[in-house]
Amino acid sequence: MKYKKINHEANEQNDDLTVSRHRFIQASAALISIPFVSTRQAIAEEKTSQGSLPIHVIDAGETKVVPTCSTFDCGGRCDIRAHVREGVVTRITTRPDHELDEAMPIMQACIRGRGYRKFVYHPDRLKYPMKRVGKRGEGKFERISWDEATTIIVDKLKNITEKYGPACRYVSVNTAVIGGVSSGDKMLRRLLNITGGHLQFYHSVSMGNTAAATPYTYGVATSGSTLDTLEDTPLVILWGHNPAETIFGHSNHYFQKMKKNGTKFIVVDPRYSDSASSLADQWIPLLPTTDNALMDAMMYVIVSENLHDKEFINLYTIGFDEDNMPDGVPANESLVAYLTGAKDGIVKTAEWAEKITKVPANIIRQLAREYASTKPAALMQGWGPQRHICGERVARGSTILATITGNVGKKGGWAAGFGGIAGNKSLYGLDVGKNPVKEKISVMNWVQAADDASKVTPADGLVGADKLNTNIRILFSLAGNYLANQNPDINQAVKILADESKIEFIVSSDLYLTPSARYADILLPETSFMERWNIGFPWGTGSYFILSSKLIEPEFERRSDYEWIREVAAKLGVEQEFSQGRDEKAWIAHIMESNRQAMPKENLPTFEELQRTSKHLFKIPPYVAFEENIRDPENHPFPTPSGKIEIFSKRLYDMQHPEIPALSHYVPAFEGPEDKLTKKYPLQLITWKGKSRTNSTQYSNPWLKEVQTQKLWINPLDAQKRKIKQGDLVRVFNDRGVSMIPAEVTQRIIPGVVAMPTGAWWQPDKNGVDWGGCVNVLTSSRKTPLAHGNSHQTLLVEVNKA
Repeated sequence: MKYKKINHEANEQNDDLTVSRHRFIQASAALISIPFVSTRQAIAEEKTSQGSLPIHVIDAGETKVVPTCSTFDCGGRCDIRAHVREGVVTRITTRPDHELDEAMPIMQACIRGRGYRKFVYHPDRLKYPMKRVGKRGEGKFERISWDEATTIIVDKLKNITEKYGPACRYVSVNTAVIGGVSSGDKMLRRLLNITGGHLQFYHSVSMGNTAAATPYTYGVATSGSTLDTLEDTPLVILWGHNPAETIFGHSNHYFQKMKKNGTKFIVVDPRYSDSASSLADQWIPLLPTTDNALMDAMMYVIVSENLHDKEFINLYTIGFDEDNMPDGVPANESLVAYLTGAKDGIVKTAEWAEKITKVPANIIRQLAREYASTKPAALMQGWGPQRHICGERVARGSTILATITGNVGKKGGWAAGFGGIAGNKSLYGLDVGKNPVKEKISVMNWVQAADDASKVTPADGLVGADKLNTNIRILFSLAGNYLANQNPDINQAVKILADESKIEFIVSSDLYLTPSARYADILLPETSFMERWNIGFPWGTGSYFILSSKLIEPEFERRSDYEWIREVAAKLGVEQEFSQGRDEKAWIAHIMESNRQAMPKENLPTFEELQRTSKHLFKIPPYVAFEENIRDPENHPFPTPSGKIEIFSKRLYDMQHPEIPALSHYVPAFEGPEDKLTKKYPLQLITWKGKSRTNSTQYSNPWLKEVQTQKLWINPLDAQKRKIKQGDLVRVFNDRGVSMIPAEVTQRIIPGVVAMPTGAWWQPDKNGVDWGGCVNVLTSSRKTPLAHGNSHQTLLVEVNKA
């Protein structure tokens, strides 16, 4: 069969196959935006590109309501109810209020969960396997058969691997599928490991800086308690934490209960977020990257006014004052010495911090006194602050504040940021096998590794080897839009992606032609979570899992990643070793049974039982991080070199790195408010994860575009200087790129700072100017000094009227 050439510049897929009237009615019915008004009949109007098309749907059969969940990179893992009739999902509802179990409150769907149907039944979804016919990035493809697609993949894998070795193979970040026990990228890694291995990455783009820094205080990265231990906490400080929009686990459920019970909430954030609007008794805005200056001044107030917990400090810490320091450290390196200026001559007063942070000195003193004198109190830092170039210092700064006020290991207190929330008993996922390739790079190193592997050294983040012996030559992106959308400095990244002398072969499998998918050599139409089997589990305090059932059959020629990877394995001659004779559903059943055997005390259901119940609750008891270490330090010391909480880290001190101080204190940031670059680019730009999408997933959902439009928040003072009015199209730019976006003139962002939601799709014109409001044309690829992690949030820009 000959297939027509498909030009995705016009965002079209020409279908030369006949679609039956029955399937057309089914697909059309699924697009109805108004729920059925009766159990027998519904009439809805679906707006199409041809205008308003009335569709009459007769609801003649029985509707089956199936509890399920998505497996996106979303913290909620909400309980959605899919109404399925004749193989079509006709409606999405959520867990009714009367089913709430306070012992483990499974989440109701937010606006994203309620919009899944439009996402799954969108006409722009990919339909057929295709190969590139234009230049990389042009988005020009022609339709091919699955047999041809898998044959090309096999041939490229064999030839390129034989030439460069298995370390030339790389699987990109795939955030759209990591919420389940299995996924296409895990299956692909399994296959690559069977056939020689692949170059791995480490570090979490979400919270890797916190995870790397926290062990230098406590010895471990996971330092959070279960949220039910905060029920009677009188004070919570949300520091750069916005759970109302990010849907961070079950935070909103507990925070709303606490709010009703009288807990005071203080929100520290440059932006008056939805969390501040719904929870805050007080909003304290500060300039981005100056968090440590505010923390330093708070510590000075606490110590100078004798508000610190002396008994706690003496028993459990090292590094507070000169009498309690590790051996081999010279004088004036302790916390007290730093705060009082014994070494640098600068006393870290509230007035000192006011000049840096723009937070008034009297507010700093009030915040410090209130936090220190309220017992217990919880300072909970979000993942936004640690995504700055100074993020590791900010993460440790919160641990030191919690320590000197005695809020570690205490019910109602909080030991650190949200780097690791306890209470989530999750399942063991797919066994991907052992990777013969030992080298690992930071997730931030992939562009370097594709451009020139010699640039990736241990000093720059390489682990497991002294050098990389090959560049990345084969690149897989499965349900991931990181390559050319979420990756920092997109313009830098796409130069490498477009250069066929660098990366020789790119495979993308996705639901849509995303900006990253445009760079594929082979483009494959993936199934949605409604069209395959999985088990989903939430972040944080969410000890349950939900069966993500296959609800509908894939339309057109869409196939799950497992199906085509299994075909590739067969053509490579390793199908039996790879699949072990299991189809996709059998793998999920196998994973469930493996967990039953690994956790006999949990009384987990069989897969057959799970298909009847849809979910399982662990109902774990409340847990306070480090409670055992505080209650019995003799038998349960902290897993640090000293066995104590290390306010001063000798390990960091020995590194002698100016950006990684042994005491996490303020250091002016690159592209921060004290950088000389502010003369050229005077505004700090920050981003937030909005309510309308998860990273960039669901960007194409028109229902959710109505929920939150892509705009640049700018303070009226900054707008007035630039003659910008509400709704004006503005040009946001720096040396890395340009983005065009409408202006939202609002006092919800402080002067000197602008903000825009992250995850908008990159839409460059012929001159490279982005018209989609994609912030990552502006963000920097500079890595943090300790974790070699991301610093997306630290950037300077200028804005002018277009």
